Amino acid sequence: MKKLVAILSILQCTCYFVPVLLEKGTAGSKKQETGTIYTHHQKTVIVDADAGNYQRKIIAFVGGLDLCKGRYDTPQHPIFKTLQNVHKDDYHQPNYTGPTTGCPREPWHDLHSRIEGPAAYDVLTNFEERWLKASKPHGIKKLKTSYDDALLRIERMPEILGISDAPSVSGDDPNGWHVQIFRSIDSNSVKGFPKDPKEATMKNLVCGKNVLIDMSIHTAYVKAIRAAQHFIYIENQYFIGSSFNWSQHKDIGANNLIPMEIALKIAEKIRARERFAAYIVLPMWPEGNPTGAATQRILYWQNKTMQMMYETIYKALEEVGLEDAYSPQDYLNFYCLGNREAGNVGGTESPGTANTPQAFSRKNRRFMIYVHSKGMVVDDEYVILGSANINQRSLEGTRDTEIAMGAYQPHHTWARKQSRPYGQIFGYRMSLWAEHLGVVEDCFTQPESLECVRRVRSMGEFNWKQFAADEVTEMRGHLLKYPVEVDRKGKVKNLPGCPNFPDVGGNIIGSFVAIQENLTI
Repeated sequence: MKKLVAILSILQCTCYFVPVLLEKGTAGSKKQETGTIYTHHQKTVIVDADAGNYQRKIIAFVGGLDLCKGRYDTPQHPIFKTLQNVHKDDYHQPNYTGPTTGCPREPWHDLHSRIEGPAAYDVLTNFEERWLKASKPHGIKKLKTSYDDALLRIERMPEILGISDAPSVSGDDPNGWHVQIFRSIDSNSVKGFPKDPKEATMKNLVCGKNVLIDMSIHTAYVKAIRAAQHFIYIENQYFIGSSFNWSQHKDIGANNLIPMEIALKIAEKIRARERFAAYIVLPMWPEGNPTGAATQRILYWQNKTMQMMYETIYKALEEVGLEDAYSPQDYLNFYCLGNREAGNVGGTESPGTANTPQAFSRKNRRFMIYVHSKGMVVDDEYVILGSANINQRSLEGTRDTEIAMGAYQPHHTWARKQSRPYGQIFGYRMSLWAEHLGVVEDCFTQPESLECVRRVRSMGEFNWKQFAADEVTEMRGHLLKYPVEVDRKGKVKNLPGCPNFPDVGGNIIGSFVAIQENLTI
């Protein structure tokens, strides 16, 4: 923190470090919980750029990438090969307790977007609302007759185009986009929400006790899933939700609808005897010690979410008499990412680390690729990218603050083409699959097809066996079938002979540990 403040001082920046706050009248324990546990989680960068004719325009970047150490990576996701060059001064490995000399780095996979046009100004408005709330005088500062919030407003800078004058693409341009900005945030974290309840409702804000809530990211996900007709592809750091339909812990409070909506969409398609597929990519485990209490509990909630979805799908198959012809995994599959490198390219071993996760990782030369993405592609025609995880913290609106973009190309939709769209969203999803699988195959263009579902699952199973094997070999693809067994009735169990994560330990399906729920859902 001191380093950051020093850098910002040199750059003559004004900086506010802001806790998540609640309004007056909130119980003290709730205030303490919110300020201690929850975070400002939005990740945006907004800059001015050349617009021609000696004018400037606004460009915004929105997604999952943090501006901090350990985030730079390439599609190859090296774990040892770059320790002495590219990642020598950017080593990031928070999953071990103790020395990490010679250990693999934690590779990083993320999704981010660049936004131009009117939507970029919405990202700027979000920043301005956040800044004005943070810079608002508190305590004795309220006695001052005036104060400087240090905010540069573009209307005071004539060379920067306003939103009404910002260049936008013609509706006839086949490369044009429609973009919308969504948030998870409440009136405790922004200035400018309307005070009139009717006006708030018109802006799709939810009225809570002494607070207005914007939970449009959750709404956007739900609407996109309900509109899906062919497939859903998700990459997310977490996947916990719809606890109201779990077999246990129904009242835990992880009530976001996303997992249930996906399961219901698949069930609807099964009853209609139509193909549909969902592919969900997660980290192998949440970043940190995989045997730790918080990590184990998150994995436990994740397992409950998976179990609920697979059971819902099996019931639908049983209803229409297809339980013998198809399994739940013919419709829904979970994956993670990992890498393995042959050779001896790492550093030297730290003293005193024999028979530890560090020693096993050095010997077996493997590690997970950390999935920090927060994105979804629907039918190759709609994409959501942002900072929000699929859990209650990110989606409730009164916990972590989040921002996301939803976008589509009007000239590249199923309705416009009357066939499969091959626009930039299709290209983006295919590039991700090529990165993860190390190959492009014809069936990848039809993700909903049974051929594609089974082919990708087969490749993921092969990659997992290569990752978990005793013999160290170079991996062509990084996509691993998530290491659990799902039987034909949708029961999720440990893989035979593999209850724990290789090298580092920790129960793959998690364990129920009595710690504060809100931290882990």
